[in-house]
Amino acid sequence: MWFRNLQVYRLPAPWNITADALEQQLASRRFQSCGSQDMETRGWASPCGDDRLVHRVGDQWLIALGVEQRLLPAAVVKQEAEERAEDIAAQQGFKPGRKQMRELREQITQEFLPRAFTRRRKVFAWIDPVRGWLAVDAASRKRAEDVLETLRDALDTLSLALLRTQRSPASAMADWLAGGDAPAGFTIDQDCELRSLTEDKAAVRYVRHALDGEEVRGHLEAGKLPTRLALTFDDRLSFVLTETLEIKRLDFLDVVKERVEDAGADDAQALFDASFALMTAELARLLPALLDALGGELEADAPTPVTVTATGAMPPWEEAA
Repeated sequence: MWFRNLQVYRLPAPWNITADALEQQLASRRFQSCGSQDMETRGWASPCGDDRLVHRVGDQWLIALGVEQRLLPAAVVKQEAEERAEDIAAQQGFKPGRKQMRELREQITQEFLPRAFTRRRKVFAWIDPVRGWLAVDAASRKRAEDVLETLRDALDTLSLALLRTQRSPASAMADWLAGGDAPAGFTIDQDCELRSLTEDKAAVRYVRHALDGEEVRGHLEAGKLPTRLALTFDDRLSFVLTETLEIKRLDFLDVVKERVEDAGADDAQALFDASFALMTAELARLLPALLDALGGELEADAPTPVTVTATGAMPPWEEAA
């Protein structure tokens, strides 16, 4: 149980809902397979394969959104519609119009759906009700929003906000690169993307490349800003920070994973719990340190600050909706 990405949100701390109450409310939207005419279904599934929808390890919770999709490519429907349209044209003496083609595609979709293959996946979310964290293991905000939307449907209320910081990530990352030094506890790795604010959106990407040279500083002085920067925290976990405060390519290093082995877990469930406990403990250290590196957390009702980087360029820091 190791997350690969983090879309991080703020809950009220402490969160005034118990794990048992959350379990009952999630049960109202339990996952069910697609019906014959369903393109997709979503619902809450057990994170670890038992009957529980909220998996608890200490004061940390894990939930999982189950998603099933029918795989019916549009190209397949289009090809079948074109073949049938040729037969119709031969019978009626003219090609089907737009309305007739639309109805034909809808008919084919209904016919093919029950025979289409299905694909299942789980999207995991970690809840720290004490510190007020909710983090979704998703590579995009859109995928995370699927989880939040289903969670809102299951709960009576859900007070939630994206993280906002005093400094924009782009501004802070530019200063770290310009000065050749990361904030305390962090080191700069060798992956980075810089993008211009001009209309051409010119970009340069470095992969496994030293970032402390004049070349990178030259791009910064020319007005490019970092949109991604690889970092390591406390020699224990590495990740890529984005300009929108997403954490991607999260990797818990061997020094962390070896602690799971040292715990001596002797079955799959014990190993799962040990991994989850260790992961959440590390993330509970990372997130406050990252917020401090970005000047601290911005209050929910405060205006988004406009920050000027050391190079004088304005960062593309947009307030999340």
